[in-house]
Formats: sequence, C-alpha cells, structure tokens
Amino acid sequence: MALRLYNTMGRELQEFTPVHDGRVGFYGCGPTVYNYAHIGNLRAYVFQDVLRRSLVFLGYSVRHVMNVTDIGHLTDDADAGDDKMVKTAKERGQSVLEISRFYTDAFFADTERLNILKPDVVCKATEHIDAMIALIKRLEARGHTYFSEGNLYFDISTFPEYGKLARLNLGDLKAGARIDVDANKRNPYDFVLWFTKSKFENQALVWDSPWGRGYPGWHIECSAMSMEYLGEQFDIHTGGIDHIPIHHTNEIAQSEGATGKQWVRYWLHNEFLVMDKGKMSKSGGNFLTLQTVVDRGFDPLDYRYFLLGGHYRSQLAFSWESMESARNSRKSLVQRVARIIEAAGGSAPDATDALAATSPARPWLERFRAHIEDDLSTPRALSELHGLVRDGSVGPREALVALSAMDAVLALDLVKDGLAATVRSPKDSGSAETGSEDDRRVTALVGERAEAKKARNFARADEIRNQLKAEGVILEDGPGGTTWRRSDGDRA
Repeated sequence: MALRLYNTMGRELQEFTPVHDGRVGFYGCGPTVYNYAHIGNLRAYVFQDVLRRSLVFLGYSVRHVMNVTDIGHLTDDADAGDDKMVKTAKERGQSVLEISRFYTDAFFADTERLNILKPDVVCKATEHIDAMIALIKRLEARGHTYFSEGNLYFDISTFPEYGKLARLNLGDLKAGARIDVDANKRNPYDFVLWFTKSKFENQALVWDSPWGRGYPGWHIECSAMSMEYLGEQFDIHTGGIDHIPIHHTNEIAQSEGATGKQWVRYWLHNEFLVMDKGKMSKSGGNFLTLQTVVDRGFDPLDYRYFLLGGHYRSQLAFSWESMESARNSRKSLVQRVARIIEAAGGSAPDATDALAATSPARPWLERFRAHIEDDLSTPRALSELHGLVRDGSVGPREALVALSAMDAVLALDLVKDGLAATVRSPKDSGSAETGSEDDRRVTALVGERAEAKKARNFARADEIRNQLKAEGVILEDGPGGTTWRRSDGDRA
C-alpha cells in the first residue's frame, strides 16, 4: 500500500507522489507570536509533527519549513483591524521585538514538551522583507497589482482560478456580501500586498519599498519564505481549516500569479479542537494553555496521546474527563512496556535490532504502517500499538523493536518512560500488585461508564468503552450489571 493523503485541493484521498523521488518539501503555517499558543493551536503542530515523523517512517527525506509571523498579521485575516503584534506591544508597554522574542521562546518550549520536532527551517517574517518585496515586484510586473490610497493590492480579477482551494464562486463575490467593504479595493476579496503609513499611523516596524515606507501583508510572507527555502514548487502545505477561505486562498493566488505554475501539490488541513463553548480561541476567551494542562496534574504527553486518539481531519472535543482517560491509557501502556523491558533484560533496543520476516511482531507493525499510510490514521495506529504490547506470543525483544518503530511516529516516550518505571519499581514490577493497580483502574472506569449511562451521557459511556476496547478490555453488559475481561482471558 502507498501513502494516501486527503488533499483539500480536490477534496479526496490521493496517492502521494513527491516532486522529487524520495524527498519531501513541506511547509507548515507557524504561529503569530503575540500571545501564548493555546492547546487548540498546538493541535496543528502535533499534526505537522506526526506528518513529518510518518514521512520519515515511510522512508522519505523531509525538509520541513515553518514561518514565525512577527509583523503584519491583522486581527482580521481579510485586511481589517489592528496588527496583532503591535496591539499586544501597546497593551504590554513593550516593543514588538520584545513581544516576539518572548512568545517565540514560549511557543518552542511548549512544542518541545509535546515531543514536536523543531522544523529544519524556522523563518521569521521580519528577517525576510527583501524576499517579500522581490515577490511583490514579480506580481507587479505580471499585471496582478494596483496601488490605491497608499496600499498595494492584489487584483483577484487577474487570476481566474482565484478561490479554487476554498471552492469560492467568483460570480457571488459581491461587495459587502461576505466581508467588510474596503473603499480602496476594487473588489472586496482583493488583498493587501504592502501597507504604507496610510493604514496605520506610527506603525512600529516599517521598511523602505518601491511603494513607500511600510510593511508587508500577512499572506505574502508565507509565499515568499516557502519559495525561498523549498523552491517555486513543493509537495505539502499544512494549516488549520480556518486558513482555507482566505489565507491559503490568497497564498495560492499570489504564488501562482507570480510564477505561472502550480505551487503546492498537496494541501492538508487539520480540524479544530472544540470545547463546550465551541472553537477554542484567544479572542473569545475560550483559551487553555499547555501549562494549564500541566497545572491540572497531566503530563504534556498525556495531551499528545489525547490528540492522537482523534483523526486530524475530525473535530476533537476537549474535556478534563477525556484527559483523564488519555492519562490512564498512556499510563497503562507505559506499565506494560516496563514489563516487556524487564522481560527483555532491562534495556531498550538499539539501532541494529531488526525484526525477522517471520516475527510475530511483524504483522502488528505492518498493520500500523497501513494505518499511517491511510491518511495518517493515528487512532487505528494506536490500537495496533495496544494490541502489540498485549500479545503474549511476541517475544519481549521483538516487541520492543516493533513498538520503538511505532513510537518513532507517535512520540509518546513509551520506551523512555518504561525504562524509567523499571528503575523506580522493584524487579518484580510485573507482579500481581502492579496488575491489581491496573485492574482497579479498569474497574473504576467501568463504574464511571455505568454512572454516565444512568445520567444518559451516552457519548462519555461510549468513549470509555472504546478506550477500554483499545486496551484489550472487553465489556459485557448483563442484567446484573457490567463485567469485564481482558482479551487474554482475565475477568472481573
């Protein structure tokens, strides 16, 4: 089976074929560093990380580029409102660069705690102004721009395919129909390539340009920086689904308008993390940081496990109950891995260890690979990992080799934490005492499920059943209540 990815451009699963055999150029939209990343933002970067790790697992060489927006992103994506960076700087009484440095460091501290690999290239907008000006000049030379009241705009009427990613109907793009009217625009969907002092008085960071002293629009940043590091055609561009109608639509128009050729082959978009009040956002006050999660007693990797339990293209509902389930499931995995490590002699596998063609661990790893190749299906991949660590027919050394390969994609630190658990625990950590602790945990979850059913909270009841099923715990509902057993035969 070959890797298949859901391409937003076309709205279908497509077999992945890179521009260059064996090599992948991958650009992911990065943060606007005016505040802490919330856990909904961080879902996008866990997704990017899983994509990158999966490509490496499947044998590709990957060059991952991510921008940091430290100027030019307005509070509304459609050229309205204040500059996010400037707004925060004024509120805090600090310079834009001080704000940028602080929140950039905070962002990468969070991603490190989540085992997110740092991109090969991290490019700041403020360090690539010349590249943006050069790209805008190309657009100007090809007749895609006009100057109006101090700002340089992209004229969407010059790009007939405008809106193809979002499937916009250009015939319906009437002034005021969907977005606020900017009197300086010929069409409300035209967008700014370069702002001058006409937009904001006393703008904090400005540069000289052929169109006056000012600063670039947000959309041009990603086009210029991605092409600088990946070339004018590359394989994958990622971002949240909220980027589809405006930001990514405008990126395509200006990139392909400048070069006259296809820019990106595969567009991948992750869905939102939602709470009971809807989409998590800073502006709406629906805002939890990773530190909030840690302060509630969770390991950052419990949150990563929770995210892996949902497919990246599905909305994922956050709750503290779901986090408890994720923590318990990951803890159970670590305990099982610790017992496997002890049975294997107390050490992790090394790079020279490999599975024989006839190894009973190989089918588990092959199914895991098939799920990853099927549009990065991490929930099913996790299920194979749970199955592997429960399979008594797999020798401990072989099990460790296979689960290490799996965890190179999932990045849950299972072997690392399993080794730590064997150091903390007595030599007989696989004894009945440890097992009974796990039994008590399962029994507590079964009891919670019963209470959820009484309260008619069937979503939570189903969630617990599915979690336990993934761990190999089978529930049997009967007139006298619910009993459970493990797939290997233990019953309670």
